Amino acid sequence: MQGLLLSLSLLASAAVGVLAADDLNIDVTLPVECDRKTKKGDKISVHYSGTLKSNGQKFDASYDRGTPFDFNLGAGMVIKGWDEGLLDMCIGEKRTLTIGPSYGYGQRNVGPIPAGSTLVFETELMGIDGVPKPESIVTKTTADSPASSASGKVVEKVASAVKQAAEVPDGSLHRYPWIIAVATRIRSCLPPLNFITVHYAYFISVCLVMSLVFWGSSNPSRSLSYTDSLFLVVSAMTEAGLNTVNLSQVTSWQQTMLFLLVIFGSSIWVSIWTVIARKRAFEQRFKDVMRTERMRTANRGGSAISLPRRQHLLSFRMAGLSTGSTEFTSIPTRDDPLGLEETTPVALQDRPSSPPHIVFADDPHPGTRGTATSTATQYRDTQPNRRVLNDGELAEGDKRDGDMRHFLTRHPGGRNAQFYNLSRAEREHLGGCEYRALKVLAVIVPLYFVLWQLLGCLALGAWLNNNQPGPPLQNGINPWWLGLFNGASAFNNSGMSLLDANMIPFQNSYFVLITMALLILAGNTAYPIFLRLIISTLLVMMNLATEEGELSALKDTFRFILQYPRRVYTNLFPARATWWLLFMLVLLNSIDWAAFELLNLGNPAIESIPPGSRVLDGLFQAIAVRSGGFYVVPIASVYIGLQVLYVIMMYISAYPVVITMRHSNVYEERSLGIYTEDDIMGGDAEQRLHRGNSRNPHPYLDTYRLGRDSVAATVGRALTRAFTWQGVGARPRPPIPHQGAESRISFIGQQIQGQLAHDLWWLVIAVLVIVTINTSNFMGDPIGFSVFNVIFEVVSAYGCVGISVGLSNEAYSFSGAWHPASKLVLCAVMIRGRHRGLPVALDRAVRLPGEELHQEEEEDHRIRRSMTNRRGSLET
Repeated sequence: MQGLLLSLSLLASAAVGVLAADDLNIDVTLPVECDRKTKKGDKISVHYSGTLKSNGQKFDASYDRGTPFDFNLGAGMVIKGWDEGLLDMCIGEKRTLTIGPSYGYGQRNVGPIPAGSTLVFETELMGIDGVPKPESIVTKTTADSPASSASGKVVEKVASAVKQAAEVPDGSLHRYPWIIAVATRIRSCLPPLNFITVHYAYFISVCLVMSLVFWGSSNPSRSLSYTDSLFLVVSAMTEAGLNTVNLSQVTSWQQTMLFLLVIFGSSIWVSIWTVIARKRAFEQRFKDVMRTERMRTANRGGSAISLPRRQHLLSFRMAGLSTGSTEFTSIPTRDDPLGLEETTPVALQDRPSSPPHIVFADDPHPGTRGTATSTATQYRDTQPNRRVLNDGELAEGDKRDGDMRHFLTRHPGGRNAQFYNLSRAEREHLGGCEYRALKVLAVIVPLYFVLWQLLGCLALGAWLNNNQPGPPLQNGINPWWLGLFNGASAFNNSGMSLLDANMIPFQNSYFVLITMALLILAGNTAYPIFLRLIISTLLVMMNLATEEGELSALKDTFRFILQYPRRVYTNLFPARATWWLLFMLVLLNSIDWAAFELLNLGNPAIESIPPGSRVLDGLFQAIAVRSGGFYVVPIASVYIGLQVLYVIMMYISAYPVVITMRHSNVYEERSLGIYTEDDIMGGDAEQRLHRGNSRNPHPYLDTYRLGRDSVAATVGRALTRAFTWQGVGARPRPPIPHQGAESRISFIGQQIQGQLAHDLWWLVIAVLVIVTINTSNFMGDPIGFSVFNVIFEVVSAYGCVGISVGLSNEAYSFSGAWHPASKLVLCAVMIRGRHRGLPVALDRAVRLPGEELHQEEEEDHRIRRSMTNRRGSLET
């Protein structure tokens, strides 16, 4: 903070000094009178013409294109001479800015601008965002030398405005250094801003606010304690489903709040907004790309207005082999002008066939890179100066060989769908593929979320109202409302029910149990399976219903989603991982189903149920116990062996999906800090498993821990990464050379170890604290408040399941009889448990598109390549 304040002060002093030293000279050629002038932070629209002062050569002009340039004044989007030279300006005013090197490009070449050049811009302010344009321009008139007089006044005003924007005003924090020191200390303790921290902030803030509303909505007033209000809100938001009071006793408005919180806390609901946010971020980046390409075309003598008919978004021409290529790149820097990062290309650069550093649209590190050791064919974009239209689509002539299928065939991707060694144009095309995939998912996922719940809730409500209205009416609940609430609770895996007896009254209701079981599967454990099945089915139907050339772009987008799902979505996995997830789903549910029958032999509470209903009840309980949270028989009435199995199943409920999600993460190696060796030939990881390797008798990829003794500098940098707030990470094991087939599961083993390290200490501490707080309850009823019952409740809360052993004299959860402090501890456990099923913060599918993502993929590839070379040298 102190450094920032000092920097701002120095900036203000330097700015005033520069103005006096003619590094920025402002000449007002058309002075205008107005009430509202430009100030820092305004989004303004400017026409300009730029020339070199040395020879008068024009290097760029918005007048030639007929479109003014828009940017935020003072935001660092343009060169400093523009940020300061256009302050305190009226709409319609014209200025000539003479900008020296220190306020322009400095001592570097940028396109046609030589290093150390002084630039002259003829500028005209066309508009200020949010400020109405005047009906007529009122020019200033003065007695003597109006232009010169106006220019002098403007220089003084600009210097004053810069100083006021940069200097620390009197009475501010610089008078209180202890405040600055405390703020600096607090900021250093805060976690980084990423998906995990935003997710925590969302849940904690919503729970705190809604708990106050829930508490204030009690009738009679304050009949429900704030602790119970907070507990119910947290339980609904985290989908834990535990309740400390009977929900039939709260008001209708409070029940509605719980219904909405169950929906807004759903993992699918969160993923929808993640997809939308990434889609919008892509669109913003594409606007920058389109603006850059339009202006580059104009600068080369083309016209961005008279381009031919449009083709699809960001296609590109792949033109076979080349030994060298010449291409334009721009260098995006904060001190580039208004667009010379966007309007003017840098000087032409001849590059060898080795691919450049991974970029999205612009190359931030132009220059030569070493060629990867590979005999594979390297494809280059020999026509990067393609024409981009207003909506990001390409001209007619660029359609040839721009098909996504050609791109995916030539670039099958590496391990976990990583792409590397791509040219700038290819990286742009890959971004276009991901954007189109996000557009499709932004439709499919919300429809999936809405239709499953809408149809399921209506079906349950209609059936209950017509066939079994008795149980809800006895609790004072409308059957339709119970159907809606239970349907949403089942799909979002909450387990909350407005009925005090949960699902016990529906032991013999086949339709209710089957419908709710399907909703439970569709909303959580089987969601990735159902979603992939839907997308695959839609693709097959399109292929059958259309000709080969019809809907080709949409078909290719569906193929991209199915081939590289983890580049675009967290809960959609590759085919092999999806089959593994289906196998685990069937296996675990089968174990629970068989245990319900076998471990309850001789149990009168179970054998009293008719055999046909008992089989279906066992299946429903097997599906619900892992995440659904409903119970069709009292949990306390089943034998202790089954209760112990339920504790295990509740704890591992998230493992299949979470481990699959993290194992298929594009940046899995980076998140764990361990890397596989890279095949010299590159290509798809699954294909490499079947290739022979004369150096390695084992065809599988060996896994090694990165050590400080690595010869690769990139490996050394990887060691410095901190895994705090990056999701689950585990300390890698020491290297075990030539471990053969066991290395195939080493990544999964690391993920499981990391998950255990993430979970166990929370559970142990929570049980210890809760048992200690409830010592008096244990002394009064050692059986009812046994340690096992506490463990059962804590694991149910942490797994966000919601089943409970309950109480002998009450219908609500066992935690309803705890001390208020214990309930608060369990709230923390529920929030922590809700976040164990998230992707790591490094997951590409939850990160906004940016240059750093491509750089990380390239760096991971270099690390694997370094390890491969190191391994080869050791074996040699």
